[in-house]
Amino acid sequence: MSDKRIIVLMHEDLVPPEAVERPKILATAEWKTEYDVVTELRKLGHEVRTVGVARDLTPIRDAIVDWKPHLAFNLLEEFHGVAVYDQHMAAYLELMRQPYSGCNPRGLMLAHDKVLCKKILTYHRIAIPDFALFPRGKKVVRPKNLDFPLLVKSATEDASLGIAQASVVGNDDKLQDRVAYLHEQHSTDALVEEYIEGRELYVGVLGNSRLRTFPVWEMSFSGMPEGAAHIATAKVKWDHNYQTKHGITTAAAKHLPNGAAEQLNRLSKRIYKTLDLSGYARMDFRLTPEGKLYVLEANPNPNLAHGEDFAESAAHAGLKYGELLQQIINLGLQYRAQWKLA
Repeated sequence: MSDKRIIVLMHEDLVPPEAVERPKILATAEWKTEYDVVTELRKLGHEVRTVGVARDLTPIRDAIVDWKPHLAFNLLEEFHGVAVYDQHMAAYLELMRQPYSGCNPRGLMLAHDKVLCKKILTYHRIAIPDFALFPRGKKVVRPKNLDFPLLVKSATEDASLGIAQASVVGNDDKLQDRVAYLHEQHSTDALVEEYIEGRELYVGVLGNSRLRTFPVWEMSFSGMPEGAAHIATAKVKWDHNYQTKHGITTAAAKHLPNGAAEQLNRLSKRIYKTLDLSGYARMDFRLTPEGKLYVLEANPNPNLAHGEDFAESAAHAGLKYGELLQQIINLGLQYRAQWKLA
């Protein structure tokens, strides 16, 4: 492995300090992922520069033109505050003929357009919850085939933004209220889908054409109050105190039904290829008490922080954090973008 010049692209508000004097701060810092990646890349011997981006492409262009990096390690999740614009960040890197880590623009578009993604998976006969889209400005009329309970979430936002216990609704009045909340408070269309009771399972996938899956991971809701829905709300994902209070943990899934792990691995690879993903991704599933699997979401470029689900499942498979990041770098360098084929 030869050392590389690497720019790490991130939101300008998440550029981490060079060093953390009090390690306890790191556990809850918003820039933990960025700090972990930059620190580990330097440990691997790479020459690293951070590039903060928010509303201007100039910092990316200047870094590419002036420094000629071997790779852009892409941690951007939005542009102009719009989550679905992450695909355009990858597209810009391709237009600049700059190798980058993570998913390609087409895969980001197909996966992050949640309604389109569900339509594609349905076409390929991959089981998903029944769903309907409620655009802003349109009357909320529940289709007859959509039965309660229902889960109401944003059609475009990631990281569980807008998802809370109130997102699971049991009648038309609550459905109207929650859709209105998303329309008004988050300025987003509402995606309403059948709420699937069951185990929350994740599968990490790594690769471009040749794919590797990591051990099935599970989110446990063991300490949630009686009657609370077992869903990955924003608090469940990001509030450390809430996680501790309610026993929210993730670990390798145990006591899966016979053949379920193999089925999850095959299905994850199939979804990855169907959506033209590259680099790395995490597939989210629900396993019902009857043993049926439903795909909830495909997540290209998932959270890469040390200690989070993707990195932990890789470690469980024997791939240490630094080795994981190096493989992601290698995949980015090897990815056959169209400009390389011209």
